[in-house]
Amino acid sequence: MFRRIAIIGGGAASASLLGELLDRPLSPPLQVDWYTGGTPRGRGVAYATASPRHLLNVRAASMGLYSSRPGSFLEFAQQRDQDVGGKDFLPRRLYGDYLAAEIDQAVAHGKAHGHDVTLIPADAEAVIPETGGVTVMHGGQTRRMDAAVLAIGALPPQTLDGVEPAALESGRYVLDPWQLLPHPEPAVPPRHVLLIGSGLTAADTVVELAARWPGTRFTLISVHGRWPGRHPVEVSAPRGGHDGLIDSLRAQPEVRRWLRLLREAAAEEGDWRSVVDSLRPHTSGLWQGLPTAQRARFLRHARSAWERARHRLPPQVAATLDELQQSGRIELHGGRMRSVIQGAGDQLRVIFSHGGAVHELEADMVIQTTGLATDARRTSHPLLSQLRDDAHVMPDELGLGLLATPEGHLKHAGGHWPHLFTLGSLLRGTLWECTALPEIRQQARTIAQRLLAA
Repeated sequence: MFRRIAIIGGGAASASLLGELLDRPLSPPLQVDWYTGGTPRGRGVAYATASPRHLLNVRAASMGLYSSRPGSFLEFAQQRDQDVGGKDFLPRRLYGDYLAAEIDQAVAHGKAHGHDVTLIPADAEAVIPETGGVTVMHGGQTRRMDAAVLAIGALPPQTLDGVEPAALESGRYVLDPWQLLPHPEPAVPPRHVLLIGSGLTAADTVVELAARWPGTRFTLISVHGRWPGRHPVEVSAPRGGHDGLIDSLRAQPEVRRWLRLLREAAAEEGDWRSVVDSLRPHTSGLWQGLPTAQRARFLRHARSAWERARHRLPPQVAATLDELQQSGRIELHGGRMRSVIQGAGDQLRVIFSHGGAVHELEADMVIQTTGLATDARRTSHPLLSQLRDDAHVMPDELGLGLLATPEGHLKHAGGHWPHLFTLGSLLRGTLWECTALPEIRQQARTIAQRLLAA
């Protein structure tokens, strides 16, 4: 087995892997270095929010950190409020508290089993995979490890094409909404805020800012000008009978045909959610069977529709957005952003196209809410840049993380590393379905098994 293991990244994926590694006595015991970065360990971006308005978009019963205990988060929540039910969508800050408790317990168990656990509240600055091991560098120190796992989550957001430098320098173009939301309130809130994107990140941003700035109105521009789908209040029983659909999708890996088959299945079923949910256990296999040209076609023509159907709004958030739209505080526009330029006075001008026509809007603030960043070809992330530039890893050609095997081994020009892994969002190009907790905890278990069996 790999005895000395470095885990790099401070979010829930790292926490799940840590717990999988430390939950049993081993001979010899493990030495685990966890580089948690500068944020509270385990919380990452997703669960570091303090707002009660930011909710999980998965029901409480499905959010356990480990595959062996999928109901542990629900148990944690019910210890604090006995009225909580498994179908509830709970605050993400509560989930952050749960992660902190699970991490403390994992570390305590690990030490009780004789493992040497070191939590390093900083980022790894360089990783150098070599024959027989991995060297991790941080703060002038060099640590030789048997294996390392990258679980760094979403990459820093990249400025969209067409945003001119003057707009960025104005301070009124917000590249990362999660950097804006914790800040103190401005003396004079903006009158008009424009968001680029209308997915889950946009919904979180609007719900929070609308509550803080009651006099502000919001405009959103996205390809289809629609919110994500919404979860029903009540849990519907899983429906079977989709084996024929799965077989048909596998038989002809072509996006145009897939879309037709899915529309027909949804019309026959009467509930598109049931059809989309039936694909979940098979999505990674279907994606792996899709040729690169068809993957690119999917990203151009079907990605936004899939994301709306797959990643849905909690009912409470959807109801708040409905109220804001009905009161006239929110407008949604379909279109593609072309440019953001300095406008008159203190405003920014956003130019977008839709249906062959070009439109312009002015706003006091523009926020980029385009969701998960995974393009390792262009990223400014220091560690990923070092690994990429030194040719230790290979970016996915479509901007979907890093090339890897389905088991998480990172690839390089000569094959794959036996002792350098990744899990979470950097596996998007390999698995596609890799960012929700049920998939992440299974990835963590798979990698832990490989580390301990090697």
